Amino acid sequence: MSETLDSGLQAKVEQSVALLKEALREYGAVTFANSLGAEDVVITDLICRHVPDIEIFSLDTGRLPEETLRLLSAIESRYETKIKVYFPESASVEKYVNEYGINAFYESQELRKACCHMRKVEPLQRALAGKKAWITGIRREQAVTRDDVAHSQWDAANGLQKINPLADWSEKEVWAYIRARDIPYNELHDQHYPSIGCAPCTRAISMGEDVRAGRWWWEDPEAKECGLHAASVTPLRFKP
Repeated sequence: MSETLDSGLQAKVEQSVALLKEALREYGAVTFANSLGAEDVVITDLICRHVPDIEIFSLDTGRLPEETLRLLSAIESRYETKIKVYFPESASVEKYVNEYGINAFYESQELRKACCHMRKVEPLQRALAGKKAWITGIRREQAVTRDDVAHSQWDAANGLQKINPLADWSEKEVWAYIRARDIPYNELHDQHYPSIGCAPCTRAISMGEDVRAGRWWWEDPEAKECGLHAASVTPLRFKP
């Protein structure tokens, strides 16, 4: 049974819903990139409750944790909807693995970003083809690379408007909404995984660590983006 939200959070919910409705009204061809994190299950709930005409898609990189895949199924069942899933091109994955190795992303930032490009950025570009705006769950509080995120901003890398309805939400508010609405969420969050990506690139964090410390933990914080929410990444050139 749903719980009552406090007035501050209710106001943010109303603002986020207004942003979603305005995005659909202004851009028409708008889609939500659902990574199945805590923020994204909140946005899924807002869309399904208030703006069901907005399309929802997800990226299956081929290296996702089983818990993430179970959540995808639970979300579809809960909201009686289908989430469109995009996969990396198999030929690109084969070339990368055969040339550099299955876990080459640990060896250098170039190889890590190349892996992210083929498993995330390229499928995203296919998902966004023909769209005029896309919706994400990024928040300013998440990382130093995101502290200037606006509710609506031009995404030059992808050539369309980017809507961030939870930009000013706190982590506490995200979880208050999840609990109040009893929304399905990734089981790994209960095992100290605040931010969840591919299985080999995500670990649990310790008390006091930054919420994104478990993502690409072997790299500097300033480099912890996969290319979905940063300047475009140049694809790796394979050896002849």
